[in-house]
Amino acid sequence: MNIPQLQVTTTKAQLGLTTRRPVQEIEQPGATLDIQQPKAEMTINTTKSRLSIDTTEARADMDLKSAARRTEEVAQYARSEASNGIARRAQDGMEMMMIENGGNPIQTFAERALRQPYNSLSIKFIPSYGSVKVSFEPGSVDIRVEPQKVINNSNVNKPMHTYTPGKVTAELLQKPSIQIDWKI
Repeated sequence: MNIPQLQVTTTKAQLGLTTRRPVQEIEQPGATLDIQQPKAEMTINTTKSRLSIDTTEARADMDLKSAARRTEEVAQYARSEASNGIARRAQDGMEMMMIENGGNPIQTFAERALRQPYNSLSIKFIPSYGSVKVSFEPGSVDIRVEPQKVINNSNVNKPMHTYTPGKVTAELLQKPSIQIDWKI
């Protein structure tokens, strides 16, 4: 017994593709910069400090006195010595009046006139402490700064973009086919 057979023969289609690549070009030019910074406005106000040094007493301790002060001291010393001299003479006169009570007032006068005053040996610091008077008034500084705003005239440049699209061309290199046969 013969069984009929169906025989199918196919030929595949073949496509040929031709491609042209796309081309893309991007160029970014730099930004155009125009930035200006004006100087800040600054004002400075100062008050001067004041230093005062009074050395009058220190100079007097070193015997460097002004003419007016020296004249005043000499006048004071002269008044004091005149008063002391008058008192001493009055006392001497009283002692002379009392000569009848005994004693030798002339010998006492001579002893008193020849007696040297006792000078102590002590250390004296020149100038004396606190003789220099110092006063100080501090000054002040007032600084004011006003910043100025930045002037920015910069421009951003857009990118330059060119694009050539790609292309694909297809062609049929081989046609497809189907053959069907019956075999008995």
